[in-house]
Amino acid sequence: MKKFLTLTLLAIVALAASAQKRVEVSLKDSGADEIVHYWDNSTAPHSNGLTVDEQILNSKFDMALTSSTDFYIYKADPAKATGQGIVIVPGGGYYKLSMKFDGFMIAQYLRTIGVSSIVVKYRLPNGHREVPLEDAQAGLRFMRTEGASWGVDPKQVGILGSSAGGYLAGHTSNVTPDDEKPQFSILIYSVISGMRRSRPRSTFGLMLGEKRTDSEEYYYSLENRVTPTTPPALLLLADDDVTVQPEHSMIYYKALKYYGIPAAMHVFPSGKHGWAGHDEYRYAEPCKEAIADWLKIMQKEYLKTLNK
Repeated sequence: MKKFLTLTLLAIVALAASAQKRVEVSLKDSGADEIVHYWDNSTAPHSNGLTVDEQILNSKFDMALTSSTDFYIYKADPAKATGQGIVIVPGGGYYKLSMKFDGFMIAQYLRTIGVSSIVVKYRLPNGHREVPLEDAQAGLRFMRTEGASWGVDPKQVGILGSSAGGYLAGHTSNVTPDDEKPQFSILIYSVISGMRRSRPRSTFGLMLGEKRTDSEEYYYSLENRVTPTTPPALLLLADDDVTVQPEHSMIYYKALKYYGIPAAMHVFPSGKHGWAGHDEYRYAEPCKEAIADWLKIMQKEYLKTLNK
């Protein structure tokens, strides 16, 4: 009987362990220096309700059905390190995570200019609006506490996101308590508003649920969340983007300038949507230069505060 109970218990444990598979991209394929498993639906403050296996969809390492949070860590060469750190939250319309181009490739570029970063494999909302925000904020905390050992100044930590990841980066920048907000944000062809008649309304549907109200869409539209303490932002986009129309970035820029918040917006003539991290993109070099220049400006502004 005792043996039977032991075997039964082992079978239950094995079944539970196999019930939900977590996926991970290797250090070799991601180019990361380290991968940290942070939490999952059973240990995070809130769950997104997903109980099925996570999936890697293709050779670009697009991920779906994510229910656990990992940090892919990229450490700048100490000889080049600027002291800045960036938390990267990939896009994917909130139905997948575009890990390679919206995450890994950008992180590898930042490392070449002396900036350490974390690519966050975050839990998709699945109608649970608080979940991606929890993961992005966890990334900021992790960068500030652990990044010191990589040469990161906790007061020089920013956030970067593309498309739906841009929305998450902007949302995090606005609703996080002032003393925990990122120093700056970099938003690439970012979703901003649920009030606009454009395709990104599907992003809001996956975040807020299909029964969302007009008042909820207003509340979660970033142009309505900007305050005098919103961090400075760099906005990068293409003029011919029909997936997330340029209007999104324009209204966020306008909201920032209403409060006198430093901001820069670069509109490239073409590229449509999804070009972040692609070295073959016609304007890849100007995009990289814009990011590098913005980071120098942000560091210069930070150093001014030390001399006051």
